[in-house]
Amino acid sequence: MQIDKLRGEQLDQLFDAILSLNDREECYRFFDDIATMSEIHSISQRLQVAKMLTEGHTYNVIEKEANASTATISRVRRSLNYGSDGYQIVLDRILEDK
Repeated sequence: MQIDKLRGEQLDQLFDAILSLNDREECYRFFDDIATMSEIHSISQRLQVAKMLTEGHTYNVIEKEANASTATISRVRRSLNYGSDGYQIVLDRILEDK
């Protein structure tokens, strides 16, 4: 995993902080403090792209609906195909909850 290069006490603390949040409102408040609007937008856009790719949407549709560049779509596709299955874990859980 690429993130292993960053693994350590600081990143553990960040993940523990995220896991400690109780609900969506707490997430909004925490991410408002910890990240820029651009960073939050980029992360949420990537998740939307991953969802659309797994649903079989074309690059053209994703570009228009998610307002994502082809570079972002390709990066997310690469993660879906060769990554650590993080997107798939989250997407499966989101579908379970609905």
